[in-house]
Amino acid sequence: MSGRAWGVLLVLCGAIFLEGIDVAMLNVALPAIREDLDLSTGTLQWVMSAYVLGYGGFMLLGGRAADLFGRRRMFLLWLVVFLLFSGLGGLATEGWMLIVARFVTGIAAAFMTPAGLSIITTGFPEGPQRDKALLVYAGTAAGGFSIGLVVGGLLSAIDWRWVFFAPVILSFGILLAALKLVPASPRPERTGQGVDLAGAVTVTAGILLLVFGVERATHVPAVWTVGTVGAALLLFLAFVLIERGASSPLVRLGLFRGGALVRANVSGLLFAAGFFGFQFIAVLYLQELRGWSSLQTSFALIVIGVDAVLSPLLTPRLVARFGNARVIFGGLLLASLSYALFLPIAADWTYAAMFPGLLLLGVAFSLVYGPLTIVATDGIAEEEQGVAGGLLYTSFQFGAALGLSAVAAVNIGATEGTSPAALLDGYRAALVVPLAAALTAAAVSAFGLRARRTAAGGGPSSGDSGQGDGASPSANAAPGGVERPAAVGA
Repeated sequence: MSGRAWGVLLVLCGAIFLEGIDVAMLNVALPAIREDLDLSTGTLQWVMSAYVLGYGGFMLLGGRAADLFGRRRMFLLWLVVFLLFSGLGGLATEGWMLIVARFVTGIAAAFMTPAGLSIITTGFPEGPQRDKALLVYAGTAAGGFSIGLVVGGLLSAIDWRWVFFAPVILSFGILLAALKLVPASPRPERTGQGVDLAGAVTVTAGILLLVFGVERATHVPAVWTVGTVGAALLLFLAFVLIERGASSPLVRLGLFRGGALVRANVSGLLFAAGFFGFQFIAVLYLQELRGWSSLQTSFALIVIGVDAVLSPLLTPRLVARFGNARVIFGGLLLASLSYALFLPIAADWTYAAMFPGLLLLGVAFSLVYGPLTIVATDGIAEEEQGVAGGLLYTSFQFGAALGLSAVAAVNIGATEGTSPAALLDGYRAALVVPLAAALTAAAVSAFGLRARRTAAGGGPSSGDSGQGDGASPSANAAPGGVERPAAVGA
């Protein structure tokens, strides 16, 4: 890998690190924000939900925009927007100002992230070089989240506004480096590839409604949630019908013929649901029941960040030896074991008792996140790499929203009273949710092992081998082995 290539990768890793540290720091700063701005619980919840709504709702559109209008152009433009609105969040004097700033920051991340990922997947040749770059990228994302927990605690102790100003400084440095290092690419050829406005509006509205419904599920009547989710599903049905007839669809439906891509997205959704749901309960346990400070909690959870070291060092070797499918499957089993170890959680648990489960979760993340990214983009034509990345990150974001809402609902339903025993009952019940999500994800990913054995035995070939042994389909084939039409919109 050339020095210039490493420079580009460093810039893109900086951007994904920025996204991770931004989210993590805000998590820790919420109590200080509530106290200073005198926010209600509902308003405080929207400070977090607004970002998730913007990020998850516009990710797919962001991925397509990168393919149509240029990856470098979209990356730089939305990095500037991210910088500006992060700073505006730090200047907020009212709750609504902070919510608007977080929503636009989430939209900026939704356009910036798939653009950055597709710069990697199109700039590095498919195979070991790209796999290594993606694993380094995944490790950096995880490192940003882990480091953000600690940095957020430190900055909140000074002034919560620095949680927003610090990303401004970091993003400005990344912007200067990107302008110098990320090469200008030829303007994408868009002949016959108009913007699918109807598809963009329906799928974005559908995702926004779905994430909104899931995020609000524990705060509103069930009828309201069912109505919101039902409206979202109708929009998704309209989106499918629009895409079937579009000459230049936002998402070519043929992408979903690839079993590997579908499994990667479903597994990613379930893994994110378990991971973020578990962290939510762990923070409640440490701060509400044990009385730990936000900084103590941050340091307790930082061991999960071991994946930042393992992703670029250990995971590539395991993938080279065992293939993506086995590594992902093993990581999901480790995640399941980690959550299971926390089921008997007690009021007097020492940190030594928690440490094995937290460490296993960090190892599991290193084995799952990077390889899933590889599988979700393997064998995808260059002009669809942005969409493929957008699909995967949409799955991650929706999974996070789903997991948080699910564990919150179970925790509330199972907690009867405010005594330590009642709180523990709620935590134990809620911890079943991430365990169930991880086990379901492992069951889904197990089909990749079967596909690998089929391919090895001379059975029908499919793009699933990309998940099984790291091999990739030809550039002219869709991920599922179906011959790719010459025109993107075909």
